[in-house]
Amino acid sequence: MHNSYQNLLSIQSEIKKEFDNKPDKFIVPNIIAVSKAFSLEHINPLIKAGHLHFGENKIQEAEKKWIDIKKINSKIKLHFIGKLQTNKVKNALKLFDYIHSIDSYKLAEHISKFSNQLKLNPKLFIQINIGNEPQKNGIKISDVNDFVNECKNKLSLNFVGLMCLPPVDKNPEQYFSEMQNIKNRLNFNHLSMGMTNDYLLAIKFGATFLRIGTKIFGERE
Repeated sequence: MHNSYQNLLSIQSEIKKEFDNKPDKFIVPNIIAVSKAFSLEHINPLIKAGHLHFGENKIQEAEKKWIDIKKINSKIKLHFIGKLQTNKVKNALKLFDYIHSIDSYKLAEHISKFSNQLKLNPKLFIQINIGNEPQKNGIKISDVNDFVNECKNKLSLNFVGLMCLPPVDKNPEQYFSEMQNIKNRLNFNHLSMGMTNDYLLAIKFGATFLRIGTKIFGERE
């Protein structure tokens, strides 16, 4: 039996301590167990314990692992957290409940088109390129307002929040703070930010979904 469940419990108790200190400031975040590259023997202890949120970043791997599980357990919520190619949108929509990486208008158009075709209504996050890094995907901070307005006016999409990947080599605090400001300005409910190394800090800036892999499942091979 893998100790993924014990690891999850210790993360939850760490988070609870944060809340006990400042209960008025926090919304209890959802923990997405990022199970990409891990087999079902790692994942099953969490499913058996009733954990519901899991994250994957490759469509084919996710299909192999999750199609049957989701038929049996309809409460499980699957989050797509990688770069989504437009030609994979239809398959992604059939399996995933949340998509965290809307990083272009073209992708938003494809999701709108196929959501209508398939009569599905996935919950979507806009990926913000919060560090303005040329090598990263995401909507620039200066373009976010226009992007949201264009999507609202032309497409029928269920945007619930914003997602970011802060620069690896810098203190994420300023980026989390900026994300919180953008979220408040746009009046979204959710922030998908905070991973294994910085999730406690992300919670302080209003993260409602944490994407934690290594600290739950261990190092990927």
